[in-house]
Amino acid sequence: MASKPMTKTALVAAIADELGSDKKSAGAALDAITAIITKEVSAGGAVTLPGVGKIYCRERPERMVRNPATGDQIKKEADKVVKMTIAKALKDSVNG
Repeated sequence: MASKPMTKTALVAAIADELGSDKKSAGAALDAITAIITKEVSAGGAVTLPGVGKIYCRERPERMVRNPATGDQIKKEADKVVKMTIAKALKDSVNG
């Protein structure tokens, strides 16, 4: 197991190495992918990354929550949350 998560710099270097290109174009590609995913999910859509998983937005209804400091019940407004479902291929490669 890796001790620290991969940073953006390390990811860009790995992409550049895998593609045999320079870090500048690999960084631009990563930024473009991030922008596309952000735009699609914030508009309510979903993005499937083959072999990795599906990123989507889910709406949560209004609900009652408890303040842990005081124990008071508070009504929390409806909101949206970003979720990711991991692909079976990635789960299988990690487990076996």
